[in-house]
Amino acid sequence: MLRGIITNKEKCQRCGNSTIISDTETGETICKKCGFVISERLETTEPEWRSFVGDGKPNKARTGDGTSLRRHDMGLSTIINPANKDAAGKPLTYNMKSTLKRLRISNNRIQFNQSTDRNFREAFSDLDRMKDKLGISNAIVEKSAYIYRKAIENGLVRGRSIAALMGATLYAACRDSETPRTLKDIAENTNIKRKEIARCYRLLVKELNLKMPVVDSVQCISRIASKLEISEKTKRYAIEILRKAKQNDYVAGKNPMSLAGTALYLSCVKMKEDRSQKEIAQAANITEVTIRNRSKGIKNFLKV
Repeated sequence: MLRGIITNKEKCQRCGNSTIISDTETGETICKKCGFVISERLETTEPEWRSFVGDGKPNKARTGDGTSLRRHDMGLSTIINPANKDAAGKPLTYNMKSTLKRLRISNNRIQFNQSTDRNFREAFSDLDRMKDKLGISNAIVEKSAYIYRKAIENGLVRGRSIAALMGATLYAACRDSETPRTLKDIAENTNIKRKEIARCYRLLVKELNLKMPVVDSVQCISRIASKLEISEKTKRYAIEILRKAKQNDYVAGKNPMSLAGTALYLSCVKMKEDRSQKEIAQAANITEVTIRNRSKGIKNFLKV
């Protein structure tokens, strides 16, 4: 006996009857009157994705994670399921279990057999840790991983620290995307000396022929102001000071963070907002002497 759904959308090609049965078990479309098989494959109306319950919420994804440059295998490795069960959920035999165990061991050895894979695994684990500490986006992390892979291809990692070269590539990615992150920020989060990271960064720029844009000091103002909770009116006046300094070519060759801190200090004095040089210097990771020297230069040059 056929078990299916009766529809009247089609007609039988043999007898012309409009009563058609769709058999859900065999996937056939059959005429009820003469038994003629109209179609041997039934299109399912169920959703394409499969629902896997995880963390109390259904996951509607039908694929795994996409490929990524920040993984040592770019997300294309083979994973053998550790559950010793077949597709129907039945337990495997003893011989099949031992075979799968040997396959898992061989698979793990193949993935980390080459020194380059081990290097990538250590470097990208440091990159994920720095991403969380510095609060940067995934696009910058992907760019940093791309630069690091280029450095490996050119043999720049030999004789150098993996952490220092990874920090240099991250700084280069931040410079390329105009994200305000300094060498000192990266050095503090990687426990590597700033001098060593700067040396690796100069090597990357020279050997890989990287074209790095100049850091905009205006972008550094928001970062400093958010730490000190400075008002929007004061920030706007500080941006106006920097724009006038750019028009008169005063910012060339000077630290963008020191210019942003100095502009905020002068703006706080103008707007009568109580912020000392020490507070602004600590927020900008510069010294109070730098703020005083830059203040004299801006006052004399722009007559603020």
